[in-house]
Amino acid sequence: MTAIRFFHVADLHLDSPFKGVTSMPDTQLKALRDSTFEAFQTIVQTAVKEKPDFILIVGDIYDGEDRSLRAQHKFQQGMETLHKHQIPVFLCHGNHDHLGGKWTRFQLPPNVHVFQSKTEKVQVNIRQQDVYITGFSYIERHVKESMMSSYEAASQADAFHIGMLHGSLAGDETHAVYAPFTKEDLLSKNYDYWALGHIHKRQMLHAEPPIVYSGNIQSRHRNEKGPKGFYDVTLDKSGAQLNFVPTSAIIYEQIECSCKDIVHANEWIEMVEESIERFRSKFGAGILEIKLIDVDINTSTMLNGTTIEEWVALIRETQEMKVPTIWVQSISVDIPETIESGSSGLTDQVISVMSDWDAQDWKEIISDVYQHSRSSRFMEKLTVEEYEAIERDARAIIQKELLIKE
Repeated sequence: MTAIRFFHVADLHLDSPFKGVTSMPDTQLKALRDSTFEAFQTIVQTAVKEKPDFILIVGDIYDGEDRSLRAQHKFQQGMETLHKHQIPVFLCHGNHDHLGGKWTRFQLPPNVHVFQSKTEKVQVNIRQQDVYITGFSYIERHVKESMMSSYEAASQADAFHIGMLHGSLAGDETHAVYAPFTKEDLLSKNYDYWALGHIHKRQMLHAEPPIVYSGNIQSRHRNEKGPKGFYDVTLDKSGAQLNFVPTSAIIYEQIECSCKDIVHANEWIEMVEESIERFRSKFGAGILEIKLIDVDINTSTMLNGTTIEEWVALIRETQEMKVPTIWVQSISVDIPETIESGSSGLTDQVISVMSDWDAQDWKEIISDVYQHSRSSRFMEKLTVEEYEAIERDARAIIQKELLIKE
């Protein structure tokens, strides 16, 4: 039986607003906001070079239901390029770019098949080999019910059957649950490959047959760390080979910098610069959170002589003229237990009070930010995990600021 080759792509989120990045210069901010388009162009250019049999795009092409004119134009141009090179595209819309949104519509070229709200099975022939692709698009943002009953089970043993599904595992509350499914639901259809979208973390839920999230193509905030991209899949009846192809124009990441034996500021600056340069050499442009580890009492004393904001500003200045661009978003300090144990009552008292705060207390504490007339509309509701992260950061700051002063 002839093998087929396709790209499994999901969650483009073209023209994402990139919330949560502060103080970034305009030129760097523009590069960040253009990064989803650059990642998309990488997909198109790779397809032109590699010539897969077809491309699957599994939802959330756009970042919002009222998709921008620019995003639609960029996407339409990409589809025209693929049409010129005779590469078919099968796409479905997800919760972010559902069919009920309002937008100025572009006509896509004939190589593009858009699944509608009713689940359908499309047949395509690749080198005399039948391939059936099944999927649907969200008619509205909230598709809470399972759609599995609308997927026909595979019936042609000598054909390939591929399912496209923008949704989440039933019971997984880490993301908004849309079009829920279980692995057993998917396996019962006897498909050769399930191309999933919606979850931005790249992961394989099942190996044979593959049930796969390709993740998004470009990180959009600090919770989406590491390289992003798509899967280049070669499929035959004996199994599938998945090759991850990175597309990230800018990578969010946290790096650890060892402060072992660091006493003086110039040593510390050199150490951080070397750590950033290693990241730059491996990954290119990035937005970094720097975590200082192996901090002893001497390093801690040095760091506490200056505010963390000044240290951040200093490191940002060292990176201004270097390319690819690295933006240092934050610096945090991992205080060893041996240093923490030397703290006196003041630190313990402050942290003890903070430990009694619940989510509502934290909500009131940060209310000024959310009530700001300009910034509030760009901010999403914080999750429980994000409140816990705020508490951890606050503890670290208190320990750093009060330890030496005590």
